[in-house]
Amino acid sequence: MENEDQITELLVDWSKGDRQALDKLIPLVEAELKRIARNYMRRESKNHTLQTTALVNEAFLKLTAQRQANWQNREHFFALSSKIMRRILINYARRHRAGKRRGDAEHVSLDDALMMTNEKSAELLALDEALEHLAEFDKLKSRIVELRYFGGLTIEETAEILGIAPPTVSLHWRLAKAWLGREIRRENHPT
Repeated sequence: MENEDQITELLVDWSKGDRQALDKLIPLVEAELKRIARNYMRRESKNHTLQTTALVNEAFLKLTAQRQANWQNREHFFALSSKIMRRILINYARRHRAGKRRGDAEHVSLDDALMMTNEKSAELLALDEALEHLAEFDKLKSRIVELRYFGGLTIEETAEILGIAPPTVSLHWRLAKAWLGREIRRENHPT
């Protein structure tokens, strides 16, 4: 609990412009950011060239670029970190798919060619599109999916971040998964 309070205090100080707070914060949040990134990367192709550390670094650069970040607490910080990592991977998948559609002939290394299969990028984009649609009418379910699926958080951790009871998270999680499954199937097999 002491570490959690320290992180929250440093986030507040950082949002007030204290650069030293950021320097103290980095080692305290690095392990959790890597855990979140590993959860994301576990769902990617085994040959994906974007590695966990690179995803953490890119996300942290985007986090530190937040000019008006008004951090409420550590949960807010990690929730936004998770969302940023998801956006990075979605943009990565979109760039990959766009290059395939254009049919651009370019020389790439074997590693780059294997970084993301069409199937993986299509799955990620379909899920992202369905999740965006869900957020339009039910932000809570969308946030729960983001934290649970992409962030790898437990029911209890998600409940803590959102300030709701674990059984409520569990119910919304089940309903969101069912809705997303139907939505993705409908998108992939329109009648």
